[in-house]
Amino acid sequence: MRRKRDAKIIGTLGPSSNDRDTIMKLFDAGIDVFRLNFSHGSHEDHARTHGIIRDIEKERGRPIGIMADLQGPKLRVGAFANGKEMLVPGARFTLDQDPTPGDATRAPLLHPEIFAALTVGAQLLINDGKIRLKVLEFTETTALTEVMVGGEISGNKGVNVPDLYLPISPLTKKDRRDLDYALSLGVDWIAISFVQRGEDMTELRNLVGNKAAIMAKLEKPGAIEHLSDIVTLSDGVMVARGDLGVEMPQEKVPVVQKKILRRARQEGKPVVVATQMLESMIHSPVPTRAESSDVATAVYDGADAVMLSAETAAGSFPVEAATAMNRIIIEVERDPYYRKSIDAAMPTPGDTVADAISSSLRHVATVMPLAATFTYTESGFSSFRAARERPEAPVIGCTPNEETARRLALVWGVHAVIHQVMNSIDEMVYHAINITLSEGFGEMGEIIAITAGMPFGRTGTTNMLRLTRLKELPDTGDFHER
Repeated sequence: MRRKRDAKIIGTLGPSSNDRDTIMKLFDAGIDVFRLNFSHGSHEDHARTHGIIRDIEKERGRPIGIMADLQGPKLRVGAFANGKEMLVPGARFTLDQDPTPGDATRAPLLHPEIFAALTVGAQLLINDGKIRLKVLEFTETTALTEVMVGGEISGNKGVNVPDLYLPISPLTKKDRRDLDYALSLGVDWIAISFVQRGEDMTELRNLVGNKAAIMAKLEKPGAIEHLSDIVTLSDGVMVARGDLGVEMPQEKVPVVQKKILRRARQEGKPVVVATQMLESMIHSPVPTRAESSDVATAVYDGADAVMLSAETAAGSFPVEAATAMNRIIIEVERDPYYRKSIDAAMPTPGDTVADAISSSLRHVATVMPLAATFTYTESGFSSFRAARERPEAPVIGCTPNEETARRLALVWGVHAVIHQVMNSIDEMVYHAINITLSEGFGEMGEIIAITAGMPFGRTGTTNMLRLTRLKELPDTGDFHER
């Protein structure tokens, strides 16, 4: 089974889509990676869903990626005695650490880390920014604020603090339990919320090791200030536009999205664009024109993947949403301007052997037409590097590791194939020809480019580029499938 596009699709599973029949239909409609949202559902729910995906993977004969998305810290205002109150612009309103239910003059905010970081003039946003407060004065346990934007306030609404760095770990006790469980299941990607600095990704890496790839969800302005460190210390990043749109002016989000895409592509790290991409399809069988354009823009910008959230998790038309996104991507990638746009955003190669090989691969592709780029990789590094070049020819990511193949399901343009360990260049060339032909990527007489790291078995050492012509292979030989 081969996708007819390069950008990938992530689909979130939930009440509307966690049965076997729907998951199968979602995969067939175009979902490459399934997201398990640990903000909802029990461990038993996620284990059952994980098992269904792995069964479908065997049935369809294609590696499927699974992402565990951790909830992260949730900052919320406490309860109100009357259930809700109305705040008037210009009024004074106090937040404190007293758990007594609030009223029209005060509310509990049981997060000492917020009070520890407060400054005069800092903004506190409640209920996705619908309520805006400005800090006038504060102590270790209270904050007197002025209501800048008023409205109805009720208990358990989220609090955002865009102006402040909060000295807290992005991993709560719940996240650590969820992380351990997700790793025990064997998920392929771990996504972490509330990332503020590179140190947050180091903390996660120390817990995950090499059991899964790690992804930073960029949803706070502070994360953008430390973007380079975060990208370097992550395996991939996600543009989480929901919280970004709350914590910074809406008009800045598209600019930040492009900045993240450029930086991540420079380092060869996959980027996911997420949140409200086809939001109307929660209730409608077709997207709006604006939503179609939003998905298309992310693809034109070179995103590795676009993500469906509530559209597939809780919507009435999950399969239709996946189908619509698949069609939009295919149509964009047919546009001649798409290739010009991708080429114009090509990052400057670094002074490394891997970058020299990848840059040479790109140059070769402009001199002669290639049927495919064949990357032999144990860790995925060679395939990541090839994908960074955004070649016109598809990338076949051949690996002996099932875990690597599943991680590559998220990477732009990569068709992952699981194969035996290869021990020589001749053996690799033999199987590269065989796999390219059998997977339908080329015809006799066409040329493929092969990249790999030598010696075999050493990760992160892409240092070989070879061209070979597709030809008849003997029925018997030293390099047959074992």
